[in-house]
Amino acid sequence: LRFGFDIISGYKFGSMNEIKWLRRIICLETVAGVPGMMGAMARHLQSLRRFERDYGWIHTLLEEAENERMHLLTALELRKPGRFFRFNVLLLQGIFTNIFFCAYLASPRFCHRFVGYLEEDAVKTYTHCLAEIDSGHLKMWCKMPAPPIAISYWRLGDEAMMRDVILAIRADEAHHRLVNHTLGSLKPDQKNPFGPGQ
Repeated sequence: LRFGFDIISGYKFGSMNEIKWLRRIICLETVAGVPGMMGAMARHLQSLRRFERDYGWIHTLLEEAENERMHLLTALELRKPGRFFRFNVLLLQGIFTNIFFCAYLASPRFCHRFVGYLEEDAVKTYTHCLAEIDSGHLKMWCKMPAPPIAISYWRLGDEAMMRDVILAIRADEAHHRLVNHTLGSLKPDQKNPFGPGQ
């Protein structure tokens, strides 16, 4: 899975520049927004079908999906993908959405563990990006102010730089990793330990 994703996003070919990083981030975040939404939808429908409470999971999963979407919208402030890229995203998202939804119906615990490991990989990707910024390989991002959407969403200071945005995104991914591994350890009828906004 990782190998195929690396090929699609161009992560393994040559040195990474800002354009290649944006391609990687946009590709990553279009898929990363799927699990939270599919998990929330599956739990919502189950709650309606069984006439029972959800135990607080839906809001956490929807918050995760929204947060991943904001990562994408931030990257889109810097680069607009072309038609071919959009078609590939549509295809990849369509396949992954259906597979993940069916897998979630079969085993929510497996899916949360799987997402926890995907989030760990995202943390490594963003750590690599930060190392590239710090080493001066991404010269444009070393000097680039944070996009206004990022300053507003993460409540960054007016002097925030692109590095601060990548740090905020990496922190989000690390939190998603913790949340999904925690949910993967719970039974579906156990109370979610994360309150709204946590």
